[in-house]
Amino acid sequence: MTARVATIAFRGIDTLAVDVQVQMTNGLPAFTIVGLPDKAVGESRERVRAALGSLSLALPPKRITVNLAPADMAKEGSHFDLPIALGLLVAMNILDGDALAGYLALGELGLDGTLAPVAGALPAAIDAAARNLGLICPAAQGGEAAWAGEIGILAAPNLLALINHFNGRQILSPPRKSVKPTATAYPDLADIKGQETAKRALEIAAAGGHNLLMTGPPGAGKSMLAQRLPGLLPPLGTREALEVSMIHSVAGQLAATGLRSGGPTSGNSDYGGLITTRPFRAPHHSASMPALVGGGNRANPGEVSLAHRGILFLDELPEFSRAALEALRQPIESGQAIIARANVHTSYPARFQLIAAMNPCRCGYLDDPGQACSRAPRCAADYQGKISGPLFDRIDLHIDVPPVAISDLSLPSPSEHSAQVAQRVAAARAVQSARYTAHAITTNAEADGVLLEEVAAPDQAGRDLLSKAAETMQLTARGYHRVLRVARTLADLAGATKVAQFHIAEALGYRRINPRR
Repeated sequence: MTARVATIAFRGIDTLAVDVQVQMTNGLPAFTIVGLPDKAVGESRERVRAALGSLSLALPPKRITVNLAPADMAKEGSHFDLPIALGLLVAMNILDGDALAGYLALGELGLDGTLAPVAGALPAAIDAAARNLGLICPAAQGGEAAWAGEIGILAAPNLLALINHFNGRQILSPPRKSVKPTATAYPDLADIKGQETAKRALEIAAAGGHNLLMTGPPGAGKSMLAQRLPGLLPPLGTREALEVSMIHSVAGQLAATGLRSGGPTSGNSDYGGLITTRPFRAPHHSASMPALVGGGNRANPGEVSLAHRGILFLDELPEFSRAALEALRQPIESGQAIIARANVHTSYPARFQLIAAMNPCRCGYLDDPGQACSRAPRCAADYQGKISGPLFDRIDLHIDVPPVAISDLSLPSPSEHSAQVAQRVAAARAVQSARYTAHAITTNAEADGVLLEEVAAPDQAGRDLLSKAAETMQLTARGYHRVLRVARTLADLAGATKVAQFHIAEALGYRRINPRR
């Protein structure tokens, strides 16, 4: 008899059906796993053997073969532990195979039989729902899987609880939907004194989802401004929350929430919920190209995908490697990070908002005659030359952030708080959401082509101004359209239905002329 248990493999955030087949035959005792398993899957033999041993269940002295079908598809990850163990229990007549036929299973086994969280519980639950199956998963991830819809979920703390459930000695209660606990107190804009132009640009970026580059000397407040952007953005919608949570689930980073930019935290207490706040990712400038856009041996999602529907903050932009920065160009334009390797080809969503900060030159004090180096202005040209013109062209808002005067630091704090700005941003985003309902986009930053020229068509005075400025500033076609996007956002913030000349004028003020031209 061959026992069968359904599970999945992952390709990006997509799921591929895998049939775990377990057969016991007479012959020399052996335990073999076939079907292109990686090292983690191959080591399942010892974890499963020890987990069964902790329940006083010994494997029979037979030839045990586990086939992961289809056999020509590589299998990766420790989530195959549980389906292999369940298949063995069916083959040993401890569990009924018919009862397991209606479930998809995944989970990692501890040596004592406990079930540990694994990457991809939410995509697995959605796949199970599409196939009219239930889901068996670790207890810590039941609240995460419950968001897949009305499916039967068995979230078990250990293997013994599953055995008792299927044999009628225990009932596992269905898990309840849970939301990730996240930081709710964001830094306030009122903490920043001066920098009114930068605050205005930050509000525009938040309202339209625009990319923003801040250039200024050290200590001017660029990082402080970027850290306050999450407090201006509306929470994720239901569909957006599912998209973001699926990416973080596949990456095994549902434990890394809020403003943290590192990997998963230790322990399992943070697992099991949906992400409802927009991600804020701030990788160090030593990050490699695979770390930013995705890749590696298992084609994991990179920072651009982990920042999907949120913010990717790159501080000290020219210090990133040239290859890593150039790799951002395609995700910025398409909203997808496509990873092509010899053994895998997959894509991840990457609709992120790029917020970058940089010094004007390596020493940082280009405009200060008392501190600028003797190589100015050549050092500024060399430093900014690390960023290509095409990447500059993809950034909607370029602003200079001057140093704050010492006398301004003693002034009272500004009266306008982040909450007040967030209300204007939410109103502008609501207008955009209604405008683009039929186009599967949500912000002005995503509009392009004919649609953009339709919704952001300026009045005659604005059209004349834009035409003259495009010729004078030598705007590319992409730059021309990005001016229209920003102007449309400015009109939305002002509650105007038509883009006017002064909206075009302000949008042009945020456009950077490539200094190398």
